[in-house]
Amino acid sequence: MSRIPAIDPTTATGATAELFETARRKMGAVPNVLRVLGNSPAALQAYLTLSEVLAGSRFDAREREAIALAVAGANACDYCASAHGFIAKNLRVGDEEIRRHLEGHSDDPRLDAALQFARAVVDKKGWADDGDLAAARDGGLDDQQIVEVVALTVANILTNYTNHIAGTEIDFPLLSA
Repeated sequence: MSRIPAIDPTTATGATAELFETARRKMGAVPNVLRVLGNSPAALQAYLTLSEVLAGSRFDAREREAIALAVAGANACDYCASAHGFIAKNLRVGDEEIRRHLEGHSDDPRLDAALQFARAVVDKKGWADDGDLAAARDGGLDDQQIVEVVALTVANILTNYTNHIAGTEIDFPLLSA
């Protein structure tokens, strides 16, 4: 049951309505998590802007979705697991690989290092240690990519925590974190 209402895009006004229209043009719809964030136009704009800027990172769309899945798994966010699992499937990622990403693993060494580092950031509440950094670097990440993993992790924590607090209704095929 939702504890914070999802704003109806057809009745939204002002900045929220404009941001919903931007999301609808890019995504084809306004997912429930954005409708919840729409309670605060500032929070919604922050998330949309951060996501758009991070699309220019050195991680491609499939890798960004893998990181989102790893963070959703670490935070036990069924909404984000479902949403990012759906997006990953549309990017032709298989079910087994999606499950491994939720668990923070990949067969690709560089992506595995990114997922493990993202999970360390979540699990250690940002206090990743020298061993975590060494493992990320040994896996092929440079300092730019390490910082980008932190930024991608934080962007996903925003939606994970919003969904936990709001009890956002899942509007994607269910995938449990």
